[in-house]
Amino acid sequence: DSPLEDAKHNTNSMDSTKVTTSESVSKKKGKTKKLKQKIKPDEAPVQEMEQAEIEVTENKSESGACFPPTFSVSEIKNKQRRHAMFLKLKEEKRKQKLELKKKKKKERKALGDQAPPKEVPKTIENQRIYDETTVNPEDEEVAFDEGTDEFSAYFNRLTNPKVLITTSDRPRGRTVRFCEQLATMIPHAHVYYRRGLALKRVIPQCISRGFTYLMVINEDRKVPNGLVLCHLPDGPTAHFKVSSVRLRKEMKRRGKDPTEHVPEVILNNFTTRLGHSIGRMFAALFPHDPQFVGRQVATFHNQRDFIFFRFHRYIFKNEKKVGIQELGPRFTLKLRSLQKGTFDSKFGEYEWVHKRHEMDSSRRKFHL
Repeated sequence: DSPLEDAKHNTNSMDSTKVTTSESVSKKKGKTKKLKQKIKPDEAPVQEMEQAEIEVTENKSESGACFPPTFSVSEIKNKQRRHAMFLKLKEEKRKQKLELKKKKKKERKALGDQAPPKEVPKTIENQRIYDETTVNPEDEEVAFDEGTDEFSAYFNRLTNPKVLITTSDRPRGRTVRFCEQLATMIPHAHVYYRRGLALKRVIPQCISRGFTYLMVINEDRKVPNGLVLCHLPDGPTAHFKVSSVRLRKEMKRRGKDPTEHVPEVILNNFTTRLGHSIGRMFAALFPHDPQFVGRQVATFHNQRDFIFFRFHRYIFKNEKKVGIQELGPRFTLKLRSLQKGTFDSKFGEYEWVHKRHEMDSSRRKFHL
């Protein structure tokens, strides 16, 4: 054979191999397409199943978590999962409560005037245990006691209040500012510093100078925490715990500093014999005739034996609306003891002492 024929034969063989390879590739592609086509109908139910699962989970999330009746969150050991479950349960309960509230509202609207009266919610105040010492203002015995007690001279307009405000030894800045602000609020009040004098020596000097009250502000860790209020010259002496003190600079949206006008006094919820005497003690701090031009009000509000003090200025916007503006300071008092006579820590006779661990102690029993 000639070399030309050999070359032709080689080219023919190469062409045939190319054809076979291309055919095989095309056949493989066709097979894969057929496989894909075959797989697609098999995958369809799987996708439907996944969509159904997604719908179920969505429905579950919409209706709230479904838990067995005996399920307890505390059984879950994992802290994060337990917390997540707890939040789910809480959210579910909140939704159920809202739905029930809406349902009741619709029923009441549908019934109209025939709807049953609303249930009064149970609170600590309306569940309070009745106290035998609750005062009836029209009682003759109470009227006689008021006419002969230590404050009768003030209420019969025989004396005018004059208050001396002092502090514990070496007071800090916050306590000093608190005393100064009290003096601007109480008419005829004067601030003096102790300088190491004992209260037993201070009291005779106050009586000789015509003071009717001695007010001592105690502090702990630079914060006012106690108040001793001693009525002169014959007592009684009350010791209060002071908390939640807010000075004027610490208050938001406060009004301008109070004027020198005599404020009005409001006493709320001093219903028992003890509360009545404490209320009279607070009333005797302020002069008799308030000056209504100043539009200033001092409020002592008793709630669960905590006495909240607020000082406001009011303005009549129209015949129905009244605007009030807090002037400060504000604080909370808790009665610790009531002592007969002037201050005597050793030999004083106590009318009432707060006992922290009483046998008959109850959240629904109050003293004031």
